[in-house]
Amino acid sequence: MPLGSWLGGKGKAHLHGSTHSLSALDEPQQLEDAIRAVSHIMNDDVETADKLLGDGASPFHKLGKGVVVFMRATLGFEQDVMKEASDVLSTAENSAYDHHRKAQRHSPQSSIYPAGSEFASCLAQAQLMSAIVGVLNESLTESIRGFYKLRKAFIALDAIMEAEKAKLEGKSVPGSSRVSLHSEVSKAGSASGAAKSISASSGSTLVKDDELALSGAPKGELETDTPQSEKDEFYDADEAHEGVPTPPVYEGHLDIKGHIEVPPGALPSYKGSPAMSTVARDLGTMSISDDADGPDPEVFNNDTTDIFIHSGANMCFGILMLVISLIPPAFATLLKIVGFKGDRQRGISMLWQATKFNNIYGGLAGLVILGYYNGMVGFCDIVPESGEGSYPKERCKALLAEMRRRYPQSHLWMLEDARMLASDKELEQAIEVMKKASKSQLKQVEALQWFERSLDHMYAHQYEECSHAFQTCVTLNNWSHGLYYYIAGCAHVELYRSFKAASREDVNASKLAQEHKDKAEKLLKLVPQHTGKKRFMARQLPFDIFVNRKLQKWERRAAEWKCDFIDAIGVSPIEEVIYFWNGYKRMRPEHLQRSLDALAWSTSPGNNPHWEKEGLDEHAILSLLKATALRNLKYTAEAKDLLLDQIISHDWQEFKGQFKDNWTCPAAHYEMAANLWQECESGAGAGAGDAQRLKECSVWLEKVARWESYDLDTRIGLKVTTARDTLRSRGVETAA
Repeated sequence: MPLGSWLGGKGKAHLHGSTHSLSALDEPQQLEDAIRAVSHIMNDDVETADKLLGDGASPFHKLGKGVVVFMRATLGFEQDVMKEASDVLSTAENSAYDHHRKAQRHSPQSSIYPAGSEFASCLAQAQLMSAIVGVLNESLTESIRGFYKLRKAFIALDAIMEAEKAKLEGKSVPGSSRVSLHSEVSKAGSASGAAKSISASSGSTLVKDDELALSGAPKGELETDTPQSEKDEFYDADEAHEGVPTPPVYEGHLDIKGHIEVPPGALPSYKGSPAMSTVARDLGTMSISDDADGPDPEVFNNDTTDIFIHSGANMCFGILMLVISLIPPAFATLLKIVGFKGDRQRGISMLWQATKFNNIYGGLAGLVILGYYNGMVGFCDIVPESGEGSYPKERCKALLAEMRRRYPQSHLWMLEDARMLASDKELEQAIEVMKKASKSQLKQVEALQWFERSLDHMYAHQYEECSHAFQTCVTLNNWSHGLYYYIAGCAHVELYRSFKAASREDVNASKLAQEHKDKAEKLLKLVPQHTGKKRFMARQLPFDIFVNRKLQKWERRAAEWKCDFIDAIGVSPIEEVIYFWNGYKRMRPEHLQRSLDALAWSTSPGNNPHWEKEGLDEHAILSLLKATALRNLKYTAEAKDLLLDQIISHDWQEFKGQFKDNWTCPAAHYEMAANLWQECESGAGAGAGDAQRLKECSVWLEKVARWESYDLDTRIGLKVTTARDTLRSRGVETAA
């Protein structure tokens, strides 16, 4: 039965898993089948995953169906797919909840985990995915409910991990004597207390949660939208079945070594493009394994159920620890709902541990790790270049190579290959990788590829290609059409300006300038029609607000200055977008020089007759962008002088008001911190000088963290959160 038809109804009893408990022999077989089936989605093969999951009624199959639609939802951010994911995951939660209660009394006892832990893991995974979908939902109510589910998933996963820790620390197994699996659970919030009470009893994988669960709900309430796991009390596991081992009759076949022999030619090629892939060199000398991340896979004796619990818990808990650690200051209040703090290093370590296993959890963990290092770390500036928390480049290359071996048809790894190249400032090679790739079966992956390609064209100042790529994104998803049209229009603004400047010497350039001016206006006028429709936590998307304000500002200036709309545009708007995606960090010196040339247009009397009319906020945009480009060229002294003289010396109130760009002042404070950090990393002030710079860096960051609301504050807030974490790792105290 196709996944689409399975998603159809909700609130029907037969969808909510009121099935008999799996027998001791059936359970590992059902688990094995479901894991193998859902792993096909990591190879971009949704149809095969759908077909193999079929009509499977086990909690593992239902969780697998949830994973499939969850991947589609989070890759594309489309609300209709998110609604489907919510329904499927609700069914998976109910099924896992029912089986967990029965398994506590009737399930065979694992040598490591309490009875029923496999179903507790299913429940926690479904809750975690449902929480993420809820947070991404346009409804504020669903978003808040999502944060509460994060808390519930944490409690269940922590119980599983604590039980594992207690067992493995008492075993003499390869690697276990060298490994401390977990740091102490954060004591912040009530969730930590609940987690602590769980670990006190190794037989309990879930806890009573009067604050969150509706106790005593009648069985008939299963036929509602709310998962049973949110209605009934959780019960402690029954430990009356000790000594009943997992049946030795079934021999699991999960490959826990993480290596597959791939026939020659099975890896997708880049169609002869030379030297493009970062993973095509010295693969035999690289490894993703590290004993510091957790026990050797041999500990689990190829036991299907134990591997499922361990790899799944590490992947899910790792994501929780990582994501919570990245929440920017503007959303700090939401951490009170979650009730615990993130731990970036612990989360990353747990994700690395999950990658040791060749199953869906290893694949997802690899995707998160590469996404974090190639995306989030690349987005931030104050990150260590070496030591703890730094980008493990060679290990990531090895991971990428391993994932391409495991999933040779997947375009997800080609995308990460391109991102890795872009992180290495090889923008043109990154673009070629995506150009040569064949079309993905997953529309969401195809959309991601085009979006990443669009950004790389923008960073490389390939404006025609940038505009075309962003307009292609419009056809592939329905998330941010206003933003896509805005950037496409801004690309034509740059082309108009360059051809207009050349028209004094080239007659043909004048015609081309007019063509690009018309295209720019046409695309920018489309923006208001495609903004304000999407919501995040019941609020308009920040970029929708930003671009609409920019358009209104330009329209007002055009009326005041009595000039055409395109001629009223100020400092290069595409350079402004590049800043918000931190594209300067991916540029080589020649790219940065092109950015400086584009910025110089504003102050050229021959090109821009309106510069003298510009206000403080527009002058600040120019100074901020120039300073950022200079910092990336390692001219930190010049960058700091520009920031202090042109922006920070002015009072914050001067940047506030209708249509004004108010983001440059807090961004300038962040840039001051980034310059100081860069000076420390480059060794410009060794010893005591570095210590002083780090303290000063922290002061600038704390000012930004406490800033009132401003345009796109969340994007700068993400950088601040990462920066504060980095400084703490260097022994610099920062505010909580």
